[in-house]
Amino acid sequence: MATQTRPVAPPPAPEAPAFKPYVAPSESPAELTPRAVILGAILGVVFAASSVYLALKIGLTVSASIPIAVLAVAFFRTLGKSTILENNIVQTTGSAGESIAAGVVFTLPAILLMGYDLTVSKVAVISVIGGLIGILMMIPLRRALIVKEHGNLTYPEGTACAEVLVAGDKGGLQARLLFQAFGLAFVYKFLMAGLKLWNEYPGRVSNFYKNASISAEVSPELLGVGYIIGPRIAGYLFAGGSLAYLVLIPAITLFGSGLTQPIFAETKLIREMSPSEIRAEFVFYIGAGAVASAGIIALLRALPTIVGAFRSGFQDLKRSAGELSSRLRTDIDLPIWVTIVGSIALALVLTLVPQVGVNLLGAVLIIIFGFFFVVVSSRITGVIGVSANPISGMTIAALIGTASIFLLIGWTGVDYRVAAISIAGVIAVSAALAGTTSQDLKTGFLVGATPKRQQISIMVGAMTSALAIGWTLALLNTTYTNVVPERHPGVALQAAPPGAADRSVTSLGERMRHDGKDWEVVRVNLPTQGVQPGKYLMDPQSREVAYLVDPGIGGRVREIEGRPVTKLDSPKATIMALVTDGILTQKLPWGLVLIGVFLTIAIELMGLQSLPIAVGVYLPISTSAPMFIGGAIRWLVERRLRTGARSIAEVESGPGVLFSSGLIAGGAIAGIVIAGIAAAMVSRADAAGVPAAEYLAHAVGLQEAMGGLATSNLIALVMFGLLGAALYNVARR
Repeated sequence: MATQTRPVAPPPAPEAPAFKPYVAPSESPAELTPRAVILGAILGVVFAASSVYLALKIGLTVSASIPIAVLAVAFFRTLGKSTILENNIVQTTGSAGESIAAGVVFTLPAILLMGYDLTVSKVAVISVIGGLIGILMMIPLRRALIVKEHGNLTYPEGTACAEVLVAGDKGGLQARLLFQAFGLAFVYKFLMAGLKLWNEYPGRVSNFYKNASISAEVSPELLGVGYIIGPRIAGYLFAGGSLAYLVLIPAITLFGSGLTQPIFAETKLIREMSPSEIRAEFVFYIGAGAVASAGIIALLRALPTIVGAFRSGFQDLKRSAGELSSRLRTDIDLPIWVTIVGSIALALVLTLVPQVGVNLLGAVLIIIFGFFFVVVSSRITGVIGVSANPISGMTIAALIGTASIFLLIGWTGVDYRVAAISIAGVIAVSAALAGTTSQDLKTGFLVGATPKRQQISIMVGAMTSALAIGWTLALLNTTYTNVVPERHPGVALQAAPPGAADRSVTSLGERMRHDGKDWEVVRVNLPTQGVQPGKYLMDPQSREVAYLVDPGIGGRVREIEGRPVTKLDSPKATIMALVTDGILTQKLPWGLVLIGVFLTIAIELMGLQSLPIAVGVYLPISTSAPMFIGGAIRWLVERRLRTGARSIAEVESGPGVLFSSGLIAGGAIAGIVIAGIAAAMVSRADAAGVPAAEYLAHAVGLQEAMGGLATSNLIALVMFGLLGAALYNVARR
């Protein structure tokens, strides 16, 4: 009789092996040391200041984590041996600066564009509180997004930074490229912009093709940015600039040259205006409308992704909240109660600080919008990285929501615009820092760091960098502010008393001495009798405007007596000002704005990326042209090397990117140093009758000794060509 056999169950599938970091959880090497935190804070301040300068000029920032990681390895090698976890703490602490700079610069300069002052204390409070809220809200998301989603969310820059740290621990990297590029860019920028040894803005205006112009700011930081963002985005930016300066400005000149009366708010006939004046009066609003609509379109396109990211992140958070975390060193976070109590307390602090102007409703909106966009930012960053994280789009959404709520409850006065921008600033900083914190925690997860120590270190970095950002903004704005004559004959302005319904013109009782006379300071908040919004000096007796105090950030005056002057455009903040004004005041030159809106729609219908092209329309072509050259150099390098199989770390820590990072940092820091010197010499410059930004060159006298060479377009292009050749030679190694 045959024996009946029982079926044998198949063996259970083996469990996926647990991830093993570079440093095992059982090991406890030096990590949160004083020297690591101090070095990280110092590097964070440097990169925060350079990011402020960069974001004000072009509306973009680049991730600082990898350059800081490379510098950490290099610094500690000169001081003695360090652990990989110490190097990771340095980059974690230092990375906060770039993110806070992006959140602040994308929003708060809108307050300047509205004619108000932006104080250091206001910037510092918003930066610190927004940064801490972003970090605190990211703490309970770490296990859900970093650990549980390890195989799905790559966090590309965090992964690349981990590879860089591991390579440095094994003895790799070429940190000297960063130092060489930093020194070269600093000297180049100082000689050009500080001592005026060659022309900073070579360009030409066509006489045949009326008011068509081309120019380039031959700065090292713009060349480096162009290389990092690549030929495609750099090409889009330059295409937008070409559209503005070679199509729109000549078209406005052609069709407006027959007018016998000024239109809109300008005081000149169009046929008498220079390209920069036409840009300030017309193309500014066209470009702003294009950028705002492109940002909203990008947000709508990403809406399914954002909703899905929030839903998935929240579900992961609920699942992981019920799990008991192990007590391994690599799985210890700050307690959850720190997130809850800390976030609520920080939002309430905002209501108690008079400089910020946020009420209880604003604090509630910050908590609601902040948590939503922290989750979205963290998850999206896991897919596309920090540099491509659509912070401005999220901020626009938060601003639209805030301003719409203000509109529904009747808060439509001009002063409520500042409150709306302040709320948006906190949310922008929170979302930006949440994305950076996610990348840092991913790096720590891969190398075996302690999450709690990383969270503490990035809080330190956020607070130290925030102070530097406020000071840098104030310094740059003050240095490049110009007091220029502006007359409106027959127009007498009367400041509204407190509580008045119409607050188009306001005064804080300030006085300012200029040209040997005391003037009353008034702020035009909305277009009034042909006077554009801004800060003005007014004759106390006649009540007529005499001077415009044109801010250094977002100012509209580009030439004084035919000589170009330096301004920082802050394009993303312009979007915020446009959105806020459009909802709360509903008083804009809508004809010009709508031209920009439909220009964006046409670009979208062509299948192109409208946002970088729209930003190019808004920016001066002198800004986009050198970035296009940097992008072209990268195209030449990649075509020569033909290396398509390199890892993220090899690309991001390659010689071209490291050298470009040094160019950006060196050029930006040189610009800030020059601004600091100019600010210290304001009184001497006034006595000599020379603009503060030019007094150093006037005092040294080398510009006069150079003669015509100092203003030659050819010499300027040759110097920039040599800088580009140096970048190409390094990058093709």
